[in-house]
Amino acid sequence: MLTRRDFLQASSVVALAPSVPSLLRRTARAAEGGNNERLLVVVQLSGGNDGINTVVPFADDGYKRHRKELRLPGDRLLPLNDSLALHPSMQGAMDLLEEGRLAIVQGVGYPNPSRSHPVSMATWQSARLDREEHRSYGWIGRGLDAAPNLRPNVAGSVLVGDEPTPLTLRARKTASASLRSIEEMLSFNESGRSLAAATGDTNDLSAFVQRQSLDAYATADLLRSLARPEGQTASSYPSTALAGRLKLIAQLIKADLGSRVYYATQPGYDTHSQQLPRHSRLLRQLAGALKAFVGDLHTAGLGERVLVLCFSEFGRRVAENASIGTDHGTAGPVLLAGSPVQPGVHGQTPALADLAGDEDPEYTVDFRSVYASILERWLGIDSTLALAAEFPQLPLLR
Repeated sequence: MLTRRDFLQASSVVALAPSVPSLLRRTARAAEGGNNERLLVVVQLSGGNDGINTVVPFADDGYKRHRKELRLPGDRLLPLNDSLALHPSMQGAMDLLEEGRLAIVQGVGYPNPSRSHPVSMATWQSARLDREEHRSYGWIGRGLDAAPNLRPNVAGSVLVGDEPTPLTLRARKTASASLRSIEEMLSFNESGRSLAAATGDTNDLSAFVQRQSLDAYATADLLRSLARPEGQTASSYPSTALAGRLKLIAQLIKADLGSRVYYATQPGYDTHSQQLPRHSRLLRQLAGALKAFVGDLHTAGLGERVLVLCFSEFGRRVAENASIGTDHGTAGPVLLAGSPVQPGVHGQTPALADLAGDEDPEYTVDFRSVYASILERWLGIDSTLALAAEFPQLPLLR
């Protein structure tokens, strides 16, 4: 029988392993002519990203007036049009835009915003403004509960990272799995495999665990083959934590494990002091990881199936503080990446001269409209079941 240690080691793989061995799965899919399911990858920018220095409104007099130390040099900006530009560290994102694989939604927020990290994050993750509903399910979890044709015995969503599973993925009936690294899935020793393959135990529960464990090891074998150099594409990932997580997500997608949503977090955006070098590093890591991930899937012939959503719980104040940083704000940009996007800038950029009562830009796009567009136009899910109301959809996808 399996030891407790072997069972715990294999638990994440068991959660991801379908109910039939990988060889049979691949054979069946080949006979069916391949899989065309659309997948969503969510990247959470934790801490509150300074959207004003991400998508820079350099022509706005308010930017020049409120940003003295934090104003970015105009000759280094990556221009989007005659009034907006990307941060100079986001060359990877600019490359995606020029390839037609990046969409930017400006001024995304919600009514009566909170500047509390946990409250605003829970608002975005649940798609509910009522704080009582922040203890329930997430917008993706609700959406997957209502999704047609989810594969049986497969986790509907997968968190890649060592954070707790986010509220976003919490569902009433759809399972979610979490995974820290490819090594976690490939570290099972042969004694554990032998134990999983042992026969003669007629206990129904033991037999079930045995079958699931064998499928887990078969899945690990498939991932091991994808982890080898010959299983990689020509795309080169940067040596950053976020790029590593997106690389693992790409491997899981190539393995065709059946999950519809993948989730990763990039922390560090709470830039209250000495913002310039820190924010520049974070945006360079984000843009580089996105470029490598999108390029990897495109080379693998999977680019048309995968959409990436990047969001943060709020933006930052327009005015810099005394510590050469910015404090918690409200609205900010959302990024969508991948071959399916309608590239360019969407939505209305908030005017920095027309500020709310305490110097925050007014939101111009409700974040639930972004969600509704993704649910309806990408995942094929009735958005009202996930969002509890109907929100205008945006032309974000081709």
